[in-house]
This record gives sequence, C-alpha cells and structure tokens, in this order.
Amino acid sequence: MKLAFQIASRFLKSGKLQTLFIILGIGVGVSVQVFIGALISGLQKSLVDTTIGNSSQITITREDEGYISDYDALIEDILNSDSRIRVAAGNFNVAGSLEQNTETLPVLVRGFNLEQADGIYKLSDKLTEGRLPNATNEVILGLFFQSEFNLNVGDTITIQVPLKGNTTLTVVGFFDFEVKSVNELWAVSTLETTQSLFQVGDVVSSIESQVRESAYFEADAISLSVSNQIGSDYVTTNWIENNASLLSGLQGQSISSLMIQVFVLISVVLGIASILAIIVLQKSKQIGILKAMGIKNSDASLIFLFQGLILGIFGALTGVLLGIGLLVSFQTFAIDATTGDPVIPLNIEYSFIALSALIAVGVSTLAALVPARKSSKLSVIEVIRNA
Repeated sequence: MKLAFQIASRFLKSGKLQTLFIILGIGVGVSVQVFIGALISGLQKSLVDTTIGNSSQITITREDEGYISDYDALIEDILNSDSRIRVAAGNFNVAGSLEQNTETLPVLVRGFNLEQADGIYKLSDKLTEGRLPNATNEVILGLFFQSEFNLNVGDTITIQVPLKGNTTLTVVGFFDFEVKSVNELWAVSTLETTQSLFQVGDVVSSIESQVRESAYFEADAISLSVSNQIGSDYVTTNWIENNASLLSGLQGQSISSLMIQVFVLISVVLGIASILAIIVLQKSKQIGILKAMGIKNSDASLIFLFQGLILGIFGALTGVLLGIGLLVSFQTFAIDATTGDPVIPLNIEYSFIALSALIAVGVSTLAALVPARKSSKLSVIEVIRNA
C-alpha cells in the first residue's frame, strides 16, 4: 500500500500542470457548493426571520371564541408543554379609531404584558423614539401616525371604541416595524389599558408564543404538544398552517440548491474519471513495467485510487478556501447602499462546509474506481507489444 501511494504521488508530480487543473476543477466545484449552500440558507433564514421572526408562531384561543381568564396559569402550562417554546404572552386587542385634531384613522390597540411581548415582537428594538408603556393609558404608535398627526412624545390622543366610548391616552414612544400595514394600524399598550378600553376584566383574547430558532420548522409538532397539554377547550394554530405558500417556496429553494450541488458533483466525477482514464493510457508503459517487476493487480488499482484520494483532499481544501473567499467578498462588496448591511445575509454553517469537503474527497476517490479497474486489467504482454 505504501508503494502504491508513493507511485501515485510520483505520477501526479510528473504532470504538475495537469494535476493543478484537476485540483482547481474540484476546488471550483466545492466552492460553488459552499457558496450556493450559504446563499440559499441565508435567503431562507432572512425570509423566515422577516416573515415570522417578530410575530406569533403558535397562537392559542378559546374553542368558543371567548376570553381567557386564567391566562397566567395557561401560559405556564404552554411553556411546560414543550421545551422548544421559549416565550409566551397573553394579549387583548381592541379595534377602534384614533382621533386627533378632528381627523380620524382606524387603529388596532394591542395590549400585552410588555415584558413577555418584547420577547416575541422585539418592541424595544423597534422603538425610534421614547420608551415602552409602563402604566395604564400609555401607548406607543407607528411612524405613520407620528407623521400623519405631527405627534411628539408626551402628546395625548383619543381612542374611540364603538359602543364603549372615548379614552385619552398619552403617547410615550414611536416604533417602526418596517412593515407598512403594521405601522399604519397598530398601537401598542399594556394589557390593563386595552382591558379598560373595552371595559372587560382581567382577561385576554389569545396567547401568542414563539419557539426557539432551531425549531421553527417543527412548529406544527410543537403545536400538537401544546394542544395535548392544555386540552380541548382551546384551539392552537401555528405559522406552518397559516403560511403554506411560504413553506412551499422554502422547500423549492432547498430542492433547487440540492439539484445544483448534485450536478456540480456529477461534473466533478466525470471530469476526474475521464482525466484519470487518460492517465492510465499515458502511464500504461510504466504500469506494464511495474507489473513485470512483480507488482500485483490490486496495487496497480490502488495507485489510481490514491490519486483520486490525493486530488480530492487538495481539491477540497482549495474549494473550501475559494468558497470562504467568495462568501467574504460577497458580504464585503454586495451591500445595501442605504443601510451598509449585506444585500443577502449569508448563513455560514461550518458543518456544511466540512460536509462538502468530505463529499468532494469521497466522490473523487469513487471517480477513480473505473480507471483503477482498468489498470488492474492491463496485460503486461499487451503493453510490451504496443510499446
């Protein structure tokens, strides 16, 4: 085996330019895998974060569409039902109108335990001015309301709720969710404020929750665990049920990424197999001499298997370096002119990079099987006759 490895190394060194081109070919294939994998993964992560990262992923309501009174105990049951649920918060929504200077606009006042809700909606990060409400009749509004009514922190507004009356609230801050429909409709306050607006007791209309990032795509299974825990009086819905088209799009991206990588691997296999087959012809005289000197057919095969292995290792290392270079370059130069952030935030998974390198080594070795078999069948007499 040692002799076969030494001969394989010498064969590769004797055609340095040819060897270099093979290594570069494998390297380019691996770098494409690494880059496409990180790009698709980053696109998916960005899309999921944008769509559901700052919203409820599992929502619980009553079966009879009534209010939930024992919501603190229910929240504790939800959190205990599955360790993948990281936060839950009760909320009470009130639809009404915001009145200011004789102008009226529709508004949805969302009441939360803001400490819990901040874990879902990241309200603190969305604030552009002011602070979160910490007392009854305090509210924060979207940027749309600020510009439309020329409001400032400390101003008061009137919320009119049909059949319930008018309530004056103090504006303590403004937020920007970077979603037009949210900025133009939501007002966020405490639970006590919305309960007072609708003149109800200490109840919530629903409980919203989020799962850990690693379990985003397990929300349907987690939702089932929650249902089993809290009983049939409640209905659970999850983001997977409500976003079938998004899930279909993500699956399509994954399949397209996989297809690209498979075809890259096929091209690498064909390239290595064809080049090593040519090398068998080029080195047939040397192989014939080695066989005449007593080298076994199995050792002759090992020569080309070792060549495939060596080319795979160096090609994989080259590909990883090229791939990381592409990723760094993309994140450095492909940036948004307004924010300075990358146009697409790449998701670099080092485990995926290592797997791509290992696959390249394995594929390169397998590609050498055909030329290895061909070399083992090479007859000494035929080599001497055709020399």
